[in-house]
This record gives sequence, structure tokens and C-alpha cells, in this order.
Amino acid sequence: MHQPASEDNNSPDNTLDNSLDRRMFCMGAMSLAALGTAACGGGGGGSGAGSVGLLGGATQGTAGAAPGPATGSGSEDVPAPAPSPARAKPFVHPGLLHTEADFERMRLKVAANAQPWLAGWNALTSNGRSQLGATPRPLATVIRGDVPGQNFAQFYIDVARAYQLALRWKVSQDTRYADLAIRFLNEWSSTLTAIEGNADRFLAAGIYGQQFANAAEIMRTYPGWAASDFARFQNMMLTVFYPLNHSFLVNHNGSEITNYWANWDQCTIGAILAIGVLCDRRDIYDEALNYYRSGAGNGAGLQAVYHMHPGYLGQWQESGRDQGHCTLGIGLAGAFCEMAWNQGDDIYGYENNRFLAGAEYVAKSNLRDGAGDFYTVPFVTNVNRQGTQSVLATGGQGHRRGIWESVHNHYANRLGIATPYTALQAEQMRPETDGNNGDQLGFGTLTFTRDPLTALVRPSGLTARVRASQVELSWWGSTGALSYSVRRASTAGGPYSTTVASGITDTLTFTDTTGVAGEVYYYVVVAVNAGGESEPSAEARAALKPELLMHLRFDEAQGNSAADATGRFAASELAGGAAWTAGRNSAGAVALGGTGAYINLPTGLVKDAADFSIACWVYVDSLSTWSRVFDFGSGTRRYMMLTPRSNAGTVRYAISRVHGYNEQVIEGASPLPTGRWVHVAVTLAGTLGTLYVDGVAVGSNAQMTLAPFELGETTQNFLGRSQYPNDPALRAQLDDFRVYQGALGTAEIAALL
Repeated sequence: MHQPASEDNNSPDNTLDNSLDRRMFCMGAMSLAALGTAACGGGGGGSGAGSVGLLGGATQGTAGAAPGPATGSGSEDVPAPAPSPARAKPFVHPGLLHTEADFERMRLKVAANAQPWLAGWNALTSNGRSQLGATPRPLATVIRGDVPGQNFAQFYIDVARAYQLALRWKVSQDTRYADLAIRFLNEWSSTLTAIEGNADRFLAAGIYGQQFANAAEIMRTYPGWAASDFARFQNMMLTVFYPLNHSFLVNHNGSEITNYWANWDQCTIGAILAIGVLCDRRDIYDEALNYYRSGAGNGAGLQAVYHMHPGYLGQWQESGRDQGHCTLGIGLAGAFCEMAWNQGDDIYGYENNRFLAGAEYVAKSNLRDGAGDFYTVPFVTNVNRQGTQSVLATGGQGHRRGIWESVHNHYANRLGIATPYTALQAEQMRPETDGNNGDQLGFGTLTFTRDPLTALVRPSGLTARVRASQVELSWWGSTGALSYSVRRASTAGGPYSTTVASGITDTLTFTDTTGVAGEVYYYVVVAVNAGGESEPSAEARAALKPELLMHLRFDEAQGNSAADATGRFAASELAGGAAWTAGRNSAGAVALGGTGAYINLPTGLVKDAADFSIACWVYVDSLSTWSRVFDFGSGTRRYMMLTPRSNAGTVRYAISRVHGYNEQVIEGASPLPTGRWVHVAVTLAGTLGTLYVDGVAVGSNAQMTLAPFELGETTQNFLGRSQYPNDPALRAQLDDFRVYQGALGTAEIAALL
């Protein structure tokens, strides 16, 4: 039997290395409004690198993650929120991992002895936990963690029994299984009052909370479950499980925000979402969805898939840790996506199927090729509170976990999107069982398998990124395709008369180096199989020249809106006391008095930009370290910014996607001058970043691999304000702010003066 996961050893009182730039850490608790999500805390606690443990921790901790409190109450002193008001959109029931339509499909396929459903059914019915005759073993207190009295296996075994019995009832219609499932649910809900232990108590509340909610969501349709008993079960979920999960999202056990790996957040939001549906609490359900989309921890969508390599291989946040935790994360995130999908929310498709990119990366990392060697995958360095992971972790490589059917069947058999490596994992694990370890409910071959689509759908998700005069294309493939061709046109809508590549099989990316500088091109991709070609993908545009994306002239002189002269974006907002004033050579400018005045720009401003240029006239009245000319981001988790004076005393451009870790910078030689108008600009061409002051290059960095599009859809785009709420406001005037998609050259920068 697996040993329980142990807590890592990072004390909340550890002092951060004073030699490190304080940009890399959250400065105290941030307001929820500033982050759009949970606040950062100080200190440590949680899970670190080590050999794979049972669920989310590590069997041996490393420096960097500390035991949390030795015990914890079920409530964690965080009450459940007040019930939501009446809503227009009711929840679907049953509507977590499985809907009534899913159960009907299972019944029909098993009755017809159809494969692989029958094999999945046989795997379920032969499992010892799905049998009649078992007796519940409820506990008043579940304890998980390396502490005396640990007993959580007794709990997760009974959770698995309740779920498996519920499945057997729904497929066979034999009410003996329903009655026994109800007995398990009732005895636990009338006994359990607390979940305790070290920080692993959050894993217990998260993983088993989601699983228990799924069992109950199935059984809520059974007439033999008394309404009062169901209400008691709901109350247990709201008073024992929800508070622990909510507490973890808010303060991460009192730790620094990147201390906990992705799976901790993911088990937590999975439980919160499931509890929201089970208890008909839209507020709780929305808490989970909002965190996935904009949360600050490593398990939110953009952080869990840490980096998108060309061809949509999405490096997983724990890929430098070990492979067992990577597959755990895919299983947890897959369950979250499926539950949301069944309520009408497409988290699977978030940020161009970002989760699928992560699943394909983890699947490929753990598969062997025809020669028996593990497939190679690209890897970029990841730095967080746990340290630096510079190579793919080989610990646990080849890890097998029955979690792939749900991912494969959603993308391939619902949507027609190819899942080459996920499909191989599903095939090799078929029929899925529960793994006998409490990590996942399992049996996905029975529950998630769908008939494959017969039509060859067109490729999707095509992007064209211009980097150093080359066009990097990536796309999602089509189920059943044998290869792909890339075609190009010089006018929107075609004709796409130039085939720039054909016979592409893997990975689905191509870099077009044949374009002519100054031209604009339009690309499509077609899938090819023995029956012919698919319809072309949606078109992607690429300009091999700088194009003005936004231009704020600041000539309005009244009101609180600054219009974008290009017409692409909605007006920006003068906020916090920003005021109109005389400009340099134009009708006006904006004065920021340093007391909280700033300009709020539209969201998603640089979402699609690879090469870029940003330019502005600035009249600095007085310098404050870490004030901002601009800062585009989503709280401290992801940002790109320009400060007139960094802690090194120089003008600096910086970009980061993990709370200041992995930050890439362009450093000037001195701070911006004060008491006069100064023109400042930043450009990126490929990996070459250049910082200009008054048309002269004052700093450069040829290793700038981070581009704006990697930040996702930034939700807080500011002039004069930082993502960090404790940073000083800018005391300056701004004029003629410009954003270009594409890198301006030195002569083009000079022409702006």
C-alpha cells in the first residue's frame, strides 16, 4: 500500500533571501480587488519536490516547504458564504462528472455488449469496492498527514465504495446497490465533523470532497434517499469540506503563493465546484470557476500549463518535479473541466484549449516511442518558491494513471480535435480502473467513452506569431487526419494559392521564413487523410511590419475618457484623480499627481502580440522607486512593466509570468530624467529586447524569450500604476502613448521624437 504523502519543510517564518529582488515576492496581503482573486500571504508551508507520495504531497520533502499547523479543524474558522439569490440558470442534476444522458449511453452500450464499454463495466463489477455486503466505517474526524492517528484511507475507501455502488445502480438499475450507496452516504454524513492533520488535510478535503460530492450527486436522483438525509449530507459538505477548501484558496496555509504545486489548487477548486453544484450554490460554484480563470496560485489555468511550446505542447507546472504529480494534476484538472462542461461552462476550451496542451505534454512525457525510449519534449526553466527546475523530471517517468479517457473523449469524440498522445495513454490504460489509491474515481472507459466522429473536421485554433520577421504557426489537429498542409494568401479570404508546407504530421507547428518584409499574409491549414482534405481552418493574419495597435493622444481636455485613435479598443479611463494638462507638442496630456492617479486601459491589450513596441512621452516630476510608466498584467501573477527607477537605480522593462519569478528584464544605465519631457520606448524582435530613451538605445537583452501573448488576456492594464498595491504611484505627465504589434527599428523610434 502507498504511504501517505508527507508535508514538506518550509517554515512560515523563513526569511526570504535578501539578495533576491523583492519583485519576486508578494508584498503582504493583497486586496482581492487588486488581484481579482485570493490574496497573497507571506511565509511558507506546503508541498515541495520529492518522491511521489499518495496524493499531492511528497514522501520526502526538500528545502522550501514547511509543515503547516499540526492539526486543523473542519471549519478552519472560515464560514460558508451566504446562500446565493435566485438565479435564472438552474444547475443540471445529475451534473458533475456524469449526466443522465451519460448513464443512458452506458446502459445501452453495456446491454449491447459493445466494446470498450463492456470491458469498462466488467472492470467496475469485478472491483472489490463495488460489491454488496460491505459495511460503512464512518469516522468523526478524518486525519491526513504525517501525524498520530492518521486514518484517511478508511475514508477514501468508503468514498470509492459509495461512488462505485452508485455507478452500478445507474447502469444496472438494481436498487440493492442504490440502497447500500445511500447507507454509506448517510452514516458518514451523520458522523463526520472534522478533517484534521498537517497541510495534507487540504488534500483530503479537496480530493475526497470532490469525489464524495460526485457520489451524492448521482444518488440525489434516487427516490429512496430521504430529503432530510440528503439535506444533512449537503450540510456536511458545506460545513466540513467547503471551509477547508475556501481557506486554502484564500491564504494557501499561510504560505508564499508559489509554495504549493498545481495539484493543491486543483483538488481544492474541484471540490468547491462540486460542492456548489451538489448544494445548488451558484456563489460557491462561481468561486471555483473564477479562480481557474484568474486565480493567483499555481493551479489556475494559466499557471498550471506553465508554458506553451510551438505546436501546443503545454509544459505542466510540475513537469520539473516528478511525473506522478503531473498525471495527478491532469486527472484533477480533467475532472474539473468535465464537471464545468456538464453545467454549460467550457473550461476545456479556455485560452485555446490550454488544458489539452498540458495533457498532451504530460501524456507524451510518459510514453515510449517505437524504440522503447521515452519521447522527448521541450522544456523551459521554471522557478518558484521550491527552487529552479531546469530539466524535465524523470522521477516516476512512465507513470500510469487511469485518468485519460475523459480528456481524450471530450476533445476527440465530442469535438473532433486530435489528441495523439492522450489517445495513446487512454488506449494503453483501457479499461480504466480506480487505481486502488484514492487519487481518482476511475472507470473512465465505462463512463466517458463516446463513439468517434466519422467526419474529418477542419483544424482549429490556428495562430500566427511574428517573431524576428518569421511567422510561427501552431494549430490543433483533426481526429483521423494523416497529415496537414499550410497555405498562404496575400489578401484576406484567399485564394490561398501558396502552399508553404505539406506532409506535417507531428508536432503541429511550422515556421514560415519565406515572407517578404513589409507584407501582410493570411494563413490557413487543411487536414489530409485517405479520403481527401478537410475544410480549411479559420484564417490567421500575420504582418511582417509594425502596425499601430493602440494610440492614446490625450487631446480630449475634458471628461474622464481617452480615446484610442486606431478605433480598435474602447476608450481608456482616467482614474484616481488623473487630470488633463498641457502636452508636449499636442493639445493635451494627462497629469498623474502621484497620489493614486492612473489611467485604466482596456483588457486583453497585448493578448496576441509576440514582437511588439510600446512608446510614450513622459515628464517625470519626481522619481519613486518602482513607480510605473505602464504595467499590463493580471495582478502580480503575470505582468509586463516599465519603471522609471528600479531598485538598481535604473530605468527597467520587465516581464514575468509567475509572481516575479523567471523575470526577464532590459536594464538601462540610469533612471529616467526628471523635470523635462522624455521619450521612452521598448521593443521586442524575436528574443532581442531593446530599451530606448530619447531615441537612443540604453539597454538590450538578446535572451528575451517571454513575449506579451504568453501573459494571456491581461485584465489590469495601467499607465502610472503597478500590479503591486504597495508600490508608489507615478508623479508625472504622459503624452502620445502608442502600442505596436511588431518591432520598430531604431530609425522608426527616432521618427516618433
